[in-house]
Amino acid sequence: MTESVTRPLHAAIAAQLQAQQGWLAFDAFMQMALYEPGLGYYSNDRRKIGLMPARELAEAGPNGDKQSTEGSDFATAPEMSALFGRSIAAQILEVLEHTGTDCVYEFGAGNGTLARDILQTLGPRVRHYYIVDVSLALRERQAQTLAEFGDQVQWLAELPEALEGVLLGNEVLDAMPVKLIVQKQGQWFERGVALDASQNFVWADRPTVHAAPIEVHCEQDYVTEIHPWADAFVRTTSERLKKGAAIWIDYGFSEHEFYHPQRHMGTLVCHFQHQMDDLPLQQVGLKDITAHVNFTAVAVTAQQAGLEVLGYTSQARFLANCGIAALLEQAPLAQRIMGAKLLHEHEMGELFKVIMLGAGPFWEPLGFINGDRTHTL
Repeated sequence: MTESVTRPLHAAIAAQLQAQQGWLAFDAFMQMALYEPGLGYYSNDRRKIGLMPARELAEAGPNGDKQSTEGSDFATAPEMSALFGRSIAAQILEVLEHTGTDCVYEFGAGNGTLARDILQTLGPRVRHYYIVDVSLALRERQAQTLAEFGDQVQWLAELPEALEGVLLGNEVLDAMPVKLIVQKQGQWFERGVALDASQNFVWADRPTVHAAPIEVHCEQDYVTEIHPWADAFVRTTSERLKKGAAIWIDYGFSEHEFYHPQRHMGTLVCHFQHQMDDLPLQQVGLKDITAHVNFTAVAVTAQQAGLEVLGYTSQARFLANCGIAALLEQAPLAQRIMGAKLLHEHEMGELFKVIMLGAGPFWEPLGFINGDRTHTL
């Protein structure tokens, strides 16, 4: 799998580089690294999401080679505990009841685990559960996970012009390509990708009109990201949401935290076999590339498209407001241990945030009745 992915993908990106006079903006590179048909990280058939990395088995295979289990690169909250989806279901139900809708649209549904947990909780109250996912390999896994629900679950190749119900995305915005920019001695440059004499991918900076949305004072070089792809996605989904609410869950910060001078190395990271690094130009196509979300930009973009910001808070506070404590009390010990990781500040509880955007007049949703941080955006 390694050679069958990396060599053709490297060649495809190199060809695009040549077509662009030897320099490729990082967001274009990231888009190919993640989504190039059949080769990109989310387009090839390697397993991505799960609790464990691959490991070699003690017994040898038929050719004498050691066999490996099918591992994964990172774990998401739904894979860690079904209590995540069951808690979110409480907020989804409130939205459906409040707005008189009956559909859920999940973007980037992973292995289908979150959809399964929500549907098992809400049953026929969700008339249709639509999934929008660019990965054919993941859609196949989703179909296996969700087979019991039959036609209640449907996959969309295109987003309808008008949406009514709940839009849901867990760790979707962080996987959208970002532009890298770097400030050197007060001047901004865009960081792109070039090829060296050995045909390896290397960084190459060019002067740019792009800049951080707020002024940054830093004595050293300051690398950061801007998010045109995520902004476009939020704008499109917000414009098409006619009735209901959008719930986006991801790791990130408000704008003043995101562009803090102490965060001078940016937030871009890669995930491979449950290890993290900051080397996106290596093992291209074999590892995930992500960047933290600027939730202020999400809020502003949604408001410009006509939506109301209904709430913004930490994942821990959101799940607590949605009743996860009662679910934890009823769960077996092993499930309580995993469920607690969703709440602990040093695990996922504080790093992950939840923002909810509504079509129509403002109302106070269940998930934000305590600890709302909208004022910090």
